[in-house]
Amino acid sequence: MPEEPKANQRLEIAHVLFIDIVGYSTRRTDEQRGVVDRLNQAVRSSDEFNKAAAAGRLKKIPTGDGMALIFHDSPEQPVECAIEISRVLKHHPDLPVRMGVHSGPVSALTDVNGRVNAAGVGINVAQRLMDCGDAGHILLSKRVAEDLQQNGRWRPHLHDLGEVEVKHGELLHVFNFHSGDVGNSEPPAKFSQIKRRDGSVAASAPEKSRSQPSRFSICVLPFANMSGDAEQEYFSDGISEDIITDLSNVSALHVVSRNTAFTFKGKQVDVRQVASQLNVSHVLEGSVRKAGGRVRITAQLIDGSNDSHVWAQRFDRDLHDIFAIQDEISHAIVEALRVKLLPEEKKAIEQHGTQNVDAYNLLLMARRSYASGYEGDARRLDGIIRMCGRAVEIDPKYADAWALIALCEVALRATGGRKGGDAGLGAAERALALNPDLAEAHAVKARILSEENRLNEAEHEIDIALRLDPKSYQVRK
Repeated sequence: MPEEPKANQRLEIAHVLFIDIVGYSTRRTDEQRGVVDRLNQAVRSSDEFNKAAAAGRLKKIPTGDGMALIFHDSPEQPVECAIEISRVLKHHPDLPVRMGVHSGPVSALTDVNGRVNAAGVGINVAQRLMDCGDAGHILLSKRVAEDLQQNGRWRPHLHDLGEVEVKHGELLHVFNFHSGDVGNSEPPAKFSQIKRRDGSVAASAPEKSRSQPSRFSICVLPFANMSGDAEQEYFSDGISEDIITDLSNVSALHVVSRNTAFTFKGKQVDVRQVASQLNVSHVLEGSVRKAGGRVRITAQLIDGSNDSHVWAQRFDRDLHDIFAIQDEISHAIVEALRVKLLPEEKKAIEQHGTQNVDAYNLLLMARRSYASGYEGDARRLDGIIRMCGRAVEIDPKYADAWALIALCEVALRATGGRKGGDAGLGAAERALALNPDLAEAHAVKARILSEENRLNEAEHEIDIALRLDPKSYQVRK
């Protein structure tokens, strides 16, 4: 593998597909050349590979018995490429390969031969994921899986294998990607040899911990949209996300992340099974009906051990009372679980960023649009910026909207849709001037500073973001 990058080289988030040929070292030298040539042909047949290469958005690193392909626009690209390669190789059973996919920091560097190469955590993790697999496996990092879960087409094919310990004691949360004709549905054999986080050795596939859940732990399932209009889905999703955020401010309460909770969206679920799978004591579910200027929200807190109702309530209110309803739900859960709520946590729950329902509604639509696509879609990003722009016209002090503008400006710059980047940094700094405790704004500022090679400042910003909200997907990203 290439040498480690020098400190002054610019890091960027890339999406890496690592491939190798299983059993390569046991083949004769003349056979090795032949199988590598055939693998190269299979890779070059991939539409995703060719589109990225034609756009100049692909780096190819040969590794002797395989390769690393580095995409720059979307985490879907390496997965699509892996699918296409896997389908081609179905016709070549004598050419077994395994693949790993991860999104992470990568930097360009010049190797000893003067050739442009690449190195970084993004490549290293993709290789370690691949090393966990057997022939046919397409293994994804948790980060990639969470990105894909935003799009319903991927969810049925993402199979959680759990968290395992790999090289240097590093913990990796691994997902197995497979569908009817792609991938390997069997758990990797090597999982039986990899140490689990608790120091035990996993069986053929790691199982979720069966220890007793924390007394104060909860999963907020996505609230059902009962408005009779699929276009209103953004509103019910937004309510669910904000309740998750509110409850995450309570230090005595463990709250399942938004991305994990939303894997159950649109599914008929057994609450006891959800509680067991996620190792939580309680589950909150509900529904939202929005019509005209009125909103009806039902919510029920359920004991995961016996499916009994701990608390339930229906709210029929004017739409302008939406913030009060969210506060009441969060406080009711805290009281029902008898959790101690610190004064600063109470203040955080009751802080909404805006009291203007129209601005809030625009931000929810913008968030939904951002979550439903990928960062390479310049037209969609422009639309999100316009929606957030209308939100800050209504309420110029809406820090969350400024932070999302900054995030989209940075993504646009990466696609070539923006020059410079001052708009992104300016929006991030505006958000932080309005709310210094907004973790997402610190995270996007860190990303901008990193891209400008101001690495010490970027590290400082990401440290602040992780301290403020270590569970945030955007912060961890």
